[in-house]
Amino acid sequence: MAEIVYPPVIGLARTLFRVMDYRIDVAGTEHIPRTGGAVIACNHVSYLDFIFCGLGARPAKRLVRFMAKESIFRNAVAGPLMRGMHHIPVDRSAGQASYAEALAKLRAGEVVGIFPEATISRSFTVKEIKSGAARLAAEAGVPLVPMALWGTQRLWTKGRPRDMGLRHVPLSILAGEPIAVPADADLDAVTTDLRARMAELLDRLQKGYPDAEPGAWWLPAHLGGTAPTPEEAAELDRRKPED
Repeated sequence: MAEIVYPPVIGLARTLFRVMDYRIDVAGTEHIPRTGGAVIACNHVSYLDFIFCGLGARPAKRLVRFMAKESIFRNAVAGPLMRGMHHIPVDRSAGQASYAEALAKLRAGEVVGIFPEATISRSFTVKEIKSGAARLAAEAGVPLVPMALWGTQRLWTKGRPRDMGLRHVPLSILAGEPIAVPADADLDAVTTDLRARMAELLDRLQKGYPDAEPGAWWLPAHLGGTAPTPEEAAELDRRKPED
């Protein structure tokens, strides 16, 4: 597969990171397979998460193909880039085609990135997750790698004005140990385990974050922030799903 678009996009992103002096910490990259297919399942707190989840795989020299909502591919600017990087459009009214495309990429030895919460978590905790990541890993016979991001919500998240001019922001990326998912696995049990691992990784990042500010809007309520509780966030999602 020709990689005409992805490498220059990575180069541009890294230049931007240096200009903005983002303090990026990437850990656990030894858990990303250097060869062969893999599913990365990451938490979702920002519209920028696919950039930083992909960055978490770069020490392993892997390019991640993300499953993303189809509307992004219709955008005049983002669409050609997403297609050029061979990401996977997801039409929620006809999801089987995107599933089949992701499965084919995994069987071809590629890494597929999924945000199994499906939408951004307004509470900045791990929401209930869907079973698609576990199902793909089982059917393709590839490892399932949990990952967590933290700090990206300060730049652009749901229900808040974006602040792409914010400089010197710590951004944390942590990959966990892969989960082996046999073909006959109990997918509900695997999904429960995956969510627990994602939550544990996120908790580690949140508790070790260097810029913790009691009362900050971008901190979860259980850590002294003013973000909605999970229950409040669920109600907001029901009232304003596209906010």
